[in-house]
Amino acid sequence: MPLVRLDKVSLNFGTHIILDEVDFMLKKGSRYGLLGRNGAGKTTLMKIIAGSVAPDGGERWLRSGVEITWLEQLLPEADRQTVYDMVADGLAEIGTLLKQYHHLTLDYEHADIAELERVQNQLEAKQGWSLGQRVDSVITQLDLPADKLMSELSGGWRKRVALARALVREPECLLLDEPTNHLDIPTIEWLEKQLKDYQGALLLVTHDRTFLQNVVNGIAEIDRGHIYQFEGSFEHFLRFREQELAAEETANKLFDKKLAEEEVWIRQGIKARRTRNEGRVRALESMRKERGDRRNLQGNAKFKVNASENSGKIVAELDHVSHAFQDNIVIEDFSTTIIRGDRIGIVGANGAGKSTLLKILLNKLVPDTGKVKLGTKMEVAYFDQLREHLDMEKNLIDNVSDGQDFIEINGKQKHVISYLSEFLFTPDRIRTPAKALSGGEQNRAILAKVFSKPANVLVLDEPTNDLDIETLELLEDILLKFAGTVLLVSHDRRFMDNVVTSLMVFEGDGKINEYVGGYSDWSRKGGKLLAIGKSEGNNAVASEKKPTLLQQEAVKKSKKLSYNEQKELDQQPKLIEQLEAEQSRLEELIALPNFYQDPKINVEDILQQVARNQNELKNSYQRWEQLEELKKG
Repeated sequence: MPLVRLDKVSLNFGTHIILDEVDFMLKKGSRYGLLGRNGAGKTTLMKIIAGSVAPDGGERWLRSGVEITWLEQLLPEADRQTVYDMVADGLAEIGTLLKQYHHLTLDYEHADIAELERVQNQLEAKQGWSLGQRVDSVITQLDLPADKLMSELSGGWRKRVALARALVREPECLLLDEPTNHLDIPTIEWLEKQLKDYQGALLLVTHDRTFLQNVVNGIAEIDRGHIYQFEGSFEHFLRFREQELAAEETANKLFDKKLAEEEVWIRQGIKARRTRNEGRVRALESMRKERGDRRNLQGNAKFKVNASENSGKIVAELDHVSHAFQDNIVIEDFSTTIIRGDRIGIVGANGAGKSTLLKILLNKLVPDTGKVKLGTKMEVAYFDQLREHLDMEKNLIDNVSDGQDFIEINGKQKHVISYLSEFLFTPDRIRTPAKALSGGEQNRAILAKVFSKPANVLVLDEPTNDLDIETLELLEDILLKFAGTVLLVSHDRRFMDNVVTSLMVFEGDGKINEYVGGYSDWSRKGGKLLAIGKSEGNNAVASEKKPTLLQQEAVKKSKKLSYNEQKELDQQPKLIEQLEAEQSRLEELIALPNFYQDPKINVEDILQQVARNQNELKNSYQRWEQLEELKKG
């Protein structure tokens, strides 16, 4: 039985058809990847399922009692709210109580004892301790700094907080829009494991093909206003879609040939009109209408690099380079030589220092120690993940060609509108301010600007964010044909596998090691990235130095349980006892002879309760063990 269903749902934006009487459903245990070109309506579909947008026609049906959580693509605000408050907000009323309790116990000596007791009593009455444990657990698993302000966090860490807020609710239906954007590879791999164990219905939008292959068990594709659902892995879907598109192309060719023949017949003149078959005429009119209503497949982008003459053989030499921000070492004693034609992937956790290394290689940052020697005849095109190359108030013509009508590409003059159309921009979007474009369109705009300049060295810092899969594959093909040097920072594992021939890997404590091959080659040999623990959102912060003996002693002392943790430890046996009693009650109910036949029993709801209770019981035992270990020091 479905948890959510759409029946004949339609939605138009003006004359643009987004959804054309589509049917769609999500069942418990289904994990669908939602695919479609940029602008096809993926986010809009999620909004309709979540109930935040009403369709123009059709019906949205939601099973009674089902909770839907939607992780939006946009990052949460960098405001004065703490991480703990942001995550606890995912639990509504209980979350408000947990926030109050958390803040009261931060400074227990000066806390309002009467208020603390009131909040405790309310939490106990609402069985809020188990939910509080869930908040603590997900914050710990994502290594979040609970008492930091959102304004102090980088984009990658704010994305982690948004994920924690979505996951803490453990909803029956989970919608994730580009969940891997801004995340590093260790966090992406952690999220993969969480979603594979998820028991509810999942619908996610992502351009990360490895993530799709590892997580989903079905694909839903929005194509020209229609939705097609496919059961199976992403790789199987790709083969299926290729066959379907080939069959569609063949059918369209046969239809167009038949239509052309009928058009010749209707125009044969007086002789034909004397013997005209009125049924044939009506059939021709129907064919004309069908051809007019056909929504053709959107073309692929056709951009290519504006090539420059070759650089010198040596692109860059780094000799014993080290760099740090305050006491945090980002790069320590790193030496390398980059040769013309190298395609190098730079890999590391968020905060490891990847962008810092790029700035040193581009001579935008002078290292603390060591020497940097750049090669000759270098023409660098730089793609910046922060989109600093775009003036958000200007349109694309002003951004890409400084308002000029023509642009020189590979020695030839080309009209800027024609050039931008190769990046799938229509004339109306070309004249739209950059701030009004979608994330994918902004990334394509940056690519258009970067590739408009002659280059023999491409430096790409997270170029794959928000791009659809077709554009990603084209970008891969272009980079493989590019004769110059490519330096790539990306968390997209398959993109790196398909583009780079060697890696520079940040392995902690400022150490960078080089490996031949792509990410999968390195991973198969035992390579594994370590997450940068609680970097407080600083983009250029590496792992802390090894603590001194005095610092180690301070850490030992700090392991003493706080009042909050001691209270939670005291509550664990009672909580586990309650959960075990509830589990016994549910098991006795399921054991009844008429359990599956009694119409008064909501079988699906009872089974969901059993699954949730088992999960909470498991988490309670784990948390109990964690607290006991902390208490032992």
